[in-house]
Parts: sequence; C-alpha cells; structure tokens
Amino acid sequence: MDFVHYLEFGTGTLLVGVAWYDLFKSVVLPRPAINKFVLVRRIFLWLWSVFRWVGDRMTNPGRREGWLATFGPIGVLIMFGIWAVAFIVGYALMIDGVHDEMSPVPGDFWESLYFSATTLVPLSYGDFVPEGLAARVITVAESATGVAVAALAITLLFSLYESFQTREELVVQLDAMAGAPPSGVQILETVAEHGQPDELTKMFEEWRAWTAAVLESHLSYPVLFYFRSSHDNEAWINSFGAVMDAATLVISTVDGPAKGAAKMQMTVGYHLVEDMAWYFRFKGEPEVGVDRSEFDAAVDRLAKAGYKCRPKDEAWVDFSKYRTKYAWTLNRMAQRTAIIPAQWIGDRSYIPHRSGRARTRRIR
Repeated sequence: MDFVHYLEFGTGTLLVGVAWYDLFKSVVLPRPAINKFVLVRRIFLWLWSVFRWVGDRMTNPGRREGWLATFGPIGVLIMFGIWAVAFIVGYALMIDGVHDEMSPVPGDFWESLYFSATTLVPLSYGDFVPEGLAARVITVAESATGVAVAALAITLLFSLYESFQTREELVVQLDAMAGAPPSGVQILETVAEHGQPDELTKMFEEWRAWTAAVLESHLSYPVLFYFRSSHDNEAWINSFGAVMDAATLVISTVDGPAKGAAKMQMTVGYHLVEDMAWYFRFKGEPEVGVDRSEFDAAVDRLAKAGYKCRPKDEAWVDFSKYRTKYAWTLNRMAQRTAIIPAQWIGDRSYIPHRSGRARTRRIR
C-alpha cells in the first residue's frame, strides 16, 4: 500500500470517527452539548435561512406557517442524510486504501464509493467481495453502522414527536386562558373574570413541569426548537412568554394569590432562558421589552378586572427587574424562529392582541 492509499485510509478513518462522534453526542448522549451537530450545524442554519427567506415572501400567513413548519422534520432527515453521506465517503476512502484486498479490485474511487453505499444501506449485489482481513473488517463495520444509523433514526423520530406532543398539549390548553396569540395580561383577566384564583396556581404548577420537560428535551435535541406549533396564532415561545409575564405581574404588580407558585415558575423559567441563550450564543444588553405606557395600560386592565394593584411606579421597578432576566432572550428566539408575534413577545409592530379565545383552524 503506497502513500496515497495510506492517506486515503487515514482520512476515511478520521471522517468515520468524526461522524460517529457527532452522531453519538447529538443522538445517543441525553444531555445538552454546545458543539453538537459538528457536521451539520452550518448546513442546518443555512437551510433555515433559505426556508425563512422563502417564507418571508409569502403573503398568506397560513401558507407561510405551513411552509416553515416543514423545516423541523426536513431538518431531521437532512441531519441523518449528512451523517450517512459522511459514513459512505469515509468507508469508501478506507476501502480504496485497501483496494488490493477486494475481488475484483475497484478500478477507481467511484467504484469503492459504490461498494460503500451498497454496504451501508445494505444492498450489496456481490459484484465486489472483500477477501483480505482489513477489507472484511471494514465491510462488517460499515454494515453494522448502517443498521445502527437506521435504528437511531427511528428511535430519535419517536423521541422527537413524543417531546413535541408533550410540549403542545399545554400550549393548546393555554388558549382558554391566554387567548391566541397568548398574553400574560389576558391570563390574569380570564382568571378574574371566571372567579377561579386557584386555577392560576394550578397553571403555574403545570407550566413549571412543562418548562422542566422542555429544558431537558429541547436542549438535548435542539432541532425541536424549530418544530412549530400546529395551530394558527400559536407558538410555544409565545405561550411560555405569556406564562412568564403572568408570573412577573403576580409577583411585581398585583396583590393576590399564587405568588409562591409564580416565584417557582420564574425560577425554572430563568433556567430554560439562560440555557437557550447559552446554546444559541445570544449576546447583547438585556432589556425589559415593554414600554412604560404599555405597562401602565396593563395595570389599568388588571385593576378594571378586579385586582388590587400596587402603585405603578413601585410595580414598574420590580416588573422591569424581573422581566429583564428573560424578555430579551425570548425576543431573540422569536426572531430566530420567525414565529407569529404576541402581545409582548416578537415583532412589536404586529396587530394588537386579540381578545377572542376560540380555537383556530389547524394548519394542513
């Protein structure tokens, strides 16, 4: 084996090793890692830019949301496609490096690539047979790799859709309290309107568990951040933001029940926000994200709904302090994922929050 074939074998071994390392950290290892998707991160982000560019030029909101909703599942398929291509090319380089151990001897790299592709799938027709020890070991290893990749793809798809469905259950339920798009002020108004203060405590407890589940699943498998909610005027980031805003208002502005549950929700919520900022490498100066006039209008709405509110100046100081810890990151996430805007999350030039709380049609 001459130098060129040694180089081919070494390069192929390195490429297969990198692909396995990336696949293991991205799919098998159940914990966040900022350097996941080494092979696919740039392609993934470039593809999202293309999807978003096309979506921004669609005038029909339903079509736009339907188009952007396809990105998450397609992104998963592309990830596994890139890993598969990396394995095929890597093993092909290794086979070409020991081509003398094949019968017949591959005429060039393209024939080695053909043998590698049919082995990974596997669809080998027997037109090339490994005879030497190294060639046989490589063939068996690639065949096992193909089975492992298929099994991991199926397992990951089930895990992703289970996490997606779990996430969306509370998002859909929140419509009845928060409206669509959701609003933290609307949550408190609805509770007061129906005279159900205990529902507020229950909601914070349910969303604390929801936040912990999203923290674990979405940081372990970041592609879930791009899985959009399945109904018009809904987005999980908006729903989470509305719950955090409701908790902030309970703690800073209104004198009433659920303060303890709101504080615990805020604690877990801060954790999710901090980890999102860490993973997506958001940098910038934190801000409240709400004008004083908007806050004053919200306090007036809450007072009209029957809440006893603190003086606006005092409440604004505490409201600003708490909301600064999460609002900037949520707005950055809303911009990155191009979700529909809500009352205080996303594009502030959007139409005012709708008061209706009826279910909206499902995007096909």
